[in-house]
Amino acid sequence: MSSSTTKIVLGIAGGIAAYKAADLCSKLAQAGFQVQVVMTDGAMEFIGQSTLAALSGRPVATRSFDPRFPLGAHIELVRDIAAFVVAPATASVLSSFAHGSADDLLGTMYLQNTAPVLLAPAMSYAMWHQPSVQRNVTTLINDGCQMIGPEKGWLSCRVQGVGRMSEPTKIIEAIRAIV
Repeated sequence: MSSSTTKIVLGIAGGIAAYKAADLCSKLAQAGFQVQVVMTDGAMEFIGQSTLAALSGRPVATRSFDPRFPLGAHIELVRDIAAFVVAPATASVLSSFAHGSADDLLGTMYLQNTAPVLLAPAMSYAMWHQPSVQRNVTTLINDGCQMIGPEKGWLSCRVQGVGRMSEPTKIIEAIRAIV
């Protein structure tokens, strides 16, 4: 499948690493991918919808009940996609997906999705190393999700450690490998 016909959902969760999602979205669009951005409420606290709409060339989806999608956004937005990518994937999103929660648009889309899933975790060192987070990661890997990162580096909590979201170029390499 060529990138010019490849549809990607880019889910963005509410973590400081959401700023990197703008660069990822831009790089995907420049590579010819059709990017549909979906943002959680938390993500909108870190980065604006207008930025991602401009970079993707498409309106950003944020709500489960949206009149633009008469069959339901969770159904229409995952139709014919090649990959379902979440970057950053926060501890909250990992938990939601691992437990099958459908309490927001991103979680409902995950449950509706049949395409390969790539998750790029990003959180503090302490959060990443919590047993509950690691159980959720193991569950998601066992469910067939692929993970990229997190990486070791400078974190927004002013420490160095594992928890940093992988760089957009690495995420794009991983996307290319699964599509």
